[in-house]
Amino acid sequence: MFDNLSERLNKSLKKIRGQGRLTEANIKETLREVRMALLEADVALPVVRDFIDRVKERALGQEVQTSLSPGQALIKIVQSELVKVMGEANEGLNLATNPPAVILMAGLQGSGKTTTVAKLARWLKENEKKKVGVVSADVYRPAAIEQLKTLADDLSIEFFASDVSQNPIDIARQAVADAGKRFLDVLIIDTAGRLHIDDEMMGEIKQLHAAVDPIETLFVVDSMTGQDAANTAKAFHDALPLSGVILTKADGDARGGAALSIRHVTGKPIKFMGVGEKMDALELFHPDRIASRILGMGDMLSLIEEVERKTDKKKAEKLARKLTKGKAFDLDDLRDQLQQMINMGGIGSMMDKIPGMANVPQNVRDQANNNKAIPQQIAIINSMTPQERRAPITVLNGSRKRRIAQGSGTTIQDINRLLKQFKQMQKVMKKFKKGNMANMMRGMQGNFRGGMPF
Repeated sequence: MFDNLSERLNKSLKKIRGQGRLTEANIKETLREVRMALLEADVALPVVRDFIDRVKERALGQEVQTSLSPGQALIKIVQSELVKVMGEANEGLNLATNPPAVILMAGLQGSGKTTTVAKLARWLKENEKKKVGVVSADVYRPAAIEQLKTLADDLSIEFFASDVSQNPIDIARQAVADAGKRFLDVLIIDTAGRLHIDDEMMGEIKQLHAAVDPIETLFVVDSMTGQDAANTAKAFHDALPLSGVILTKADGDARGGAALSIRHVTGKPIKFMGVGEKMDALELFHPDRIASRILGMGDMLSLIEEVERKTDKKKAEKLARKLTKGKAFDLDDLRDQLQQMINMGGIGSMMDKIPGMANVPQNVRDQANNNKAIPQQIAIINSMTPQERRAPITVLNGSRKRRIAQGSGTTIQDINRLLKQFKQMQKVMKKFKKGNMANMMRGMQGNFRGGMPF
């Protein structure tokens, strides 16, 4: 996420990081490169101008000039200003009203609005323990109603039926009334999207808004459209009292222009961001954490929260007990870890959250983003006998490897690669057995430098 911007900014700031003294000349050169990095990231020009002016003013001030490490002080200023541009802190949903709290979702066609309705419903159900219902008022795209119904059924979310022959305002009013009768906490209304902004669309959504008086009106926008996303959000904000924005497809956005422009252009906070296709791939938008990721500092808080949500705690506790008793880490354990990794979206999805990953070689990062590697390794382990999984290093010979390769559709080289990585993980787990978490983390960091541990 935001890889291009992160790489450019890190390259620009690296030159000044070790400077013992900052002058107007070297600050000017660094900020010129930062300015180019932001413009190439498709950040809106007014945002870039204000950002550079504020950083320059602070960089030439006392907080840097009197610092023992001026280069680090400048980086801290850049991080601080990135946070300000994106909105200081996460602003959650306001659901403080008589239930059902109505959330109206608006956006252009193709922004991922209907999928985001389902993701948000799931997030509210799982994280806020709310009883949630959804309804589609998009009578112009029949597939939208069926799509939302399918997603709601999969997630066990209340779905209110609608039909293309109905009026969108009637659909919304009826859904609000029915949600009240079913004692739901939240009702999310999916509205019609268009390929572009037009008067008819805006007129209809204004009427819809007036009819249901939502407590939250969220604009859903594709982050990969860059500063166009901010301009579109502004057009909607001029027509509707938006309360916030949801950025979709942030995992595929290498630039970050939308994330850095929307708050400045609209004055409205980004509340959530979509980071994948799965229904659980919706995260709260924390400006401070995103700024840290952009500057290659990682985001351990989000990573820990993700691990808490998505890992199988019983299996994790079982492995911890096994290791503390001095038992060996085997391929069954590795398979469990690999499966957990798939549940979390693979190592590639976590790399920008791990501090120092900006310094990992590109070929290692590319390897991490190889979505086929982990399922392939699981297939290899599944093709082994229980004895082979318990003691692969001593048991596996040439004929056994040929049988496993045939059974898993892989090669002997793939098996040898897995065994090499398994040995590395065994070493790391031995350090955990001794209770030395610091040594374990150092071991994992060493594995990242030489290649992925999985």
